[in-house]
Amino acid sequence: MLPRALQLGLGRGLLARGLGTRRGGSTLDWGGKVPEFKKKIQSFLPGGAWNPLYDTSHLPPEHSDVVIVGGGVLGLSVAYWLKRLEKRRGAIQVLLVERDNTYSQASTGLSVGGIRQQFSLPENIQLSLFSVDFLRNINEYLAVVDDPPLDIQFNPSGYLLLASEKGAAIMESNVKVQRQQGAKVCLMSPEQLQNKFPWINTEGVALASYGMENEGWFDPWCLLQGLRRKVQSMGVLFCQGEVTRFVSSSNRLETTSGEEVTLRRIHEVHVRMDRSLEYQPVECAIVINAAGAWAGHIAELAGIGIGPPGTLQGTKLPVEPRKRYVYVWHCPRGPGLETPFVADLSGAYFRREGLGNNYLGGCSPTEEEEPDPGNLEVNHDFFQDKVWPHLAQRVPAFETLKVRSAWAGYYDYNTFDQNGVVGPHPLVVNMYFATGFSGHGLQQAPAVGRAVAEMVLEGHFQTINMSPFLFTRFYLGEKVEEHNII
Repeated sequence: MLPRALQLGLGRGLLARGLGTRRGGSTLDWGGKVPEFKKKIQSFLPGGAWNPLYDTSHLPPEHSDVVIVGGGVLGLSVAYWLKRLEKRRGAIQVLLVERDNTYSQASTGLSVGGIRQQFSLPENIQLSLFSVDFLRNINEYLAVVDDPPLDIQFNPSGYLLLASEKGAAIMESNVKVQRQQGAKVCLMSPEQLQNKFPWINTEGVALASYGMENEGWFDPWCLLQGLRRKVQSMGVLFCQGEVTRFVSSSNRLETTSGEEVTLRRIHEVHVRMDRSLEYQPVECAIVINAAGAWAGHIAELAGIGIGPPGTLQGTKLPVEPRKRYVYVWHCPRGPGLETPFVADLSGAYFRREGLGNNYLGGCSPTEEEEPDPGNLEVNHDFFQDKVWPHLAQRVPAFETLKVRSAWAGYYDYNTFDQNGVVGPHPLVVNMYFATGFSGHGLQQAPAVGRAVAEMVLEGHFQTINMSPFLFTRFYLGEKVEEHNII
């Protein structure tokens, strides 16, 4: 049966083949004209300096073993681990394509920077445990000779999750799993909660879980710049442009059940250069889809999801952009320096932001309230109507808060089960995913990058078994149930 074949990894034998790219077949657009005719002629004369007729220094290379689509922390992390785990230095050429080198709309820079182990799935807990170790020892991983050390500004104030009477049993079960995986988390009664955090109103709270170690928040921009600096020193190439097309070959395969499927292999990635109509074809052996909120679009370009509904061929990557607001406010009588990252029963959350009684937070909208992701404009009424009432109810001091600023960012939202997609596509056999984390991709990026690199280089996950996060679950209808999505 096809589902059985998928669980065993259809086409997996194709995935661990050598990374050498095939030769030939790509051409440059030589439509550019050099107006300085005299210089052109002079360059051909004996003793004259040779000048190319067309400057190609801004173009990506014509060949790269691996092309990573998306230059945020997930794409950078995959690049880092591919180079770190390569058998011989310089054995793998990696090209990273990012359409916005300013990262003005990237999820990384617009994140609130939280990291926690308070998940319900063992795999999510393991990912975050490794990632926090990476962050706390960041200069052991990302140091570059003669460059200053990184200061990730990790604030280990913990996460505080609140549960109602209805959610208390689930919280207890979650904390049991977290402790089994090695996370330091304690349960607190409303009385214990009030004693530790006197500023909190415990009305409606039946139980709380508090991360005592390795939870808190950090500077996302520092992580992004640190990874970028490191991978450049390791020989990773960067290109500012947009992937517009994949050129692939295909083979038909009949399963044991008699169903016919088409296996595809991408041979060429077309990159349109920034602010230009020209493009460069790049021959490659592997493509990593780390395009964040736009990963679904990149998958479609590769032919993923284009097929009869209900078939593997017709199964889409269910990742789309979702807009989320973050508000910053000041409250002179607000909670002090010991304030953790608080996740309320209502879905509202907040944490301290620096010193001086400043805080930031927000709340995910309901499905009916989802804002238009076509822009990053902020809806201030959303704070007044949907966020502030819950904040003021939970922390009475917030009755007098004053909003100072706000911004919006994108979640790479997995509409199927709000969990990450990691590993190869079963039919487009040399496209791998690192996307769809729906808000917790930043905090798990160091571990996810390692997992994808292991799969590319070795053909299987080695350190953390990420099999539940494979693409095939969308076709099989097997949701990965994570109870602690914030």
